[in-house]
Amino acid sequence: MPRARTTAVRTAVVVMTSLALAACTGGSGDGSAVATGDPAVCPGHVVDVVVSVSQWGDVAGALGGDCATVTTIVASAAIDPHDFSPSTADLTAFSRADVVVLNGAGYDTWAADAVGTLDPKPALVSAAVTADVEQGANPHLWYDPATVQATAAAITAELTALSPGAADYLAGRAAAWQAELAPYLAAVDSLHAAAAGRTYAATETVFDYMAAAVGLTDVTPEGYRRASSNHSDPAPGDLVAFEAALVNGTVDVLIYNTQTSGSVPDQLRAAADGAGVPVVEVSESPGDAKGSFVAWQLAQLSRLSDALAETP
Repeated sequence: MPRARTTAVRTAVVVMTSLALAACTGGSGDGSAVATGDPAVCPGHVVDVVVSVSQWGDVAGALGGDCATVTTIVASAAIDPHDFSPSTADLTAFSRADVVVLNGAGYDTWAADAVGTLDPKPALVSAAVTADVEQGANPHLWYDPATVQATAAAITAELTALSPGAADYLAGRAAAWQAELAPYLAAVDSLHAAAAGRTYAATETVFDYMAAAVGLTDVTPEGYRRASSNHSDPAPGDLVAFEAALVNGTVDVLIYNTQTSGSVPDQLRAAADGAGVPVVEVSESPGDAKGSFVAWQLAQLSRLSDALAETP
């Protein structure tokens, strides 16, 4: 083996079905998950793919189909990728990989470090590289529609280079992925009209790329934003400024990361509720590692569309 509108968005969520991950999917006790390719069906080599985090796992699985065995190292939403330390089994998976898919930008440094120790090295796809985003920038690249498409194209290119006999099959998987992506891209486009001239503030920077993609203006107080990006507590004055923005009508919607722990985000959500500011729940990672990336994203876009419809 080689090394819209609210209705449109909601309807897309209902009718959305994901491309099935190849063969059987399982997981290990350390939070990883495996979708196994099928050499009896694949017209070329089955490529061994290791994905660092679940945000990119379904993308790789959908593109590889029966011609890829995809191991997602951090497949559980209960695991924080920032603080993750790979197990011996995880390191073994990296050592056997033909292709490694990383997020990059400092989000999964442990995975980049693991690949760096290998000789020979597997082929590497990095979302940060495709987006030309440097270390230390906002790493939540799966919320950028352009980066999602560019990373998917890079994955297909590496799979095809490693399994040329499966080129036509992989091209078909890529075309099917684009068809699956169409409702998501349509939802982003449909939100432009609703988001024009509208503002948001966020408990974290998780959703910022998507907010920018649909045209929302960020009015999160800068001090709070800086503290959140550095994973530190905001200064009291920054918290007061945030609550004031919620109360005085500066903020049209509050973006709330449901995977954040601590009293500050809850305090801000309570302030938004008290001021009648709609709260849009988003998550940093998919709740189900076996679920569809597109369905996960569409559900959040639907919530944003509903929230914007609540405010004048």
